[in-house]
Amino acid sequence: MSWTEEKIAKLKELWGKGNTASQIAEIIGGISRNAVIGKAHRLNLSAKIKTRSAATTKNFENSIVSKTPSSRRGRRSKFKSLIIDKDFEPENPKQLEELDENSCKWPIGHPDEKSFYFCGRSSLKDFSYCKLHLLYAYQPKGKKDDTAEKEDVPEFIEKKIKSA
Repeated sequence: MSWTEEKIAKLKELWGKGNTASQIAEIIGGISRNAVIGKAHRLNLSAKIKTRSAATTKNFENSIVSKTPSSRRGRRSKFKSLIIDKDFEPENPKQLEELDENSCKWPIGHPDEKSFYFCGRSSLKDFSYCKLHLLYAYQPKGKKDDTAEKEDVPEFIEKKIKSA
């Protein structure tokens, strides 16, 4: 199958209108969905990103508007603020059946052991883990560069993290 100028023009038109690759392949005829995706990629057509949370364009536009550059903090500063916070709440061991959406779901031990449980502390909004386990689960970008900065962390915080 070869791409004619007519088919390319139709692809650009349909792609710009927001049709899916399957729909475009069906409309043009004689080509597969993957052929449409490949050609769109080679033509550098904009990627269409649609998430479940942005089902409508109104919700998607509102989420973009709410994120102003002045209120955004970098990933590194978010994680540093968690390290500096030395008041971790005590662990609240929970079994799988006892977990809810506000519980830290960090597993402690091995699932085959009888002493296996989940952390159970209060999880942070939009995350599955508490402050402490969030530091383990989500490594900030450029972690290799942070090795020199690690010396700036006070010793009492490192002890607190290890004991928690």
